[in-house]
Amino acid sequence: MSDNPWTDQIVGERMSVDQSFSTRIEQSQFSNQQWSLIMTATEFEIDNPDDPDRARIVANTDKIDGIIPELDNIQSGMGAMAGGGANGGLSTSSGSLVDSIKAALGMGETSNPSNNDQREAAKRLTQEYANELQSHLESKGRWESVRRSVADDN
Repeated sequence: MSDNPWTDQIVGERMSVDQSFSTRIEQSQFSNQQWSLIMTATEFEIDNPDDPDRARIVANTDKIDGIIPELDNIQSGMGAMAGGGANGGLSTSSGSLVDSIKAALGMGETSNPSNNDQREAAKRLTQEYANELQSHLESKGRWESVRRSVADDN
């Protein structure tokens, strides 16, 4: 199911955090669809699992760059569903499909200021989610067992 067996242990807690975090997503610049894509590209890790005082869940967002162009496509599609534009919400910028494919392969340009803003916002929001997840695990008395299982696997 995942590369991190510890995340498989907390599926129920993740669902609970997803529900409580939905208000935060509504307040963000991302739609629910965009957030789902961001979460697909995010892996959660536990830093310093051997140290109970320093251990914390962190969002590994190394794969976010590959989905940034698709965030715009989702937004364009949503505009089309709301009656946006004669082109059905499809991007008409020169080479947009090729640019999206290049970016997904890690070959596209990453200097677009809008993309940088999205990237940074996605990174901040996923770390907020990681913090909320850890707080939730702590409140349910599950954090120590999860942390120890990761420490034992290292």
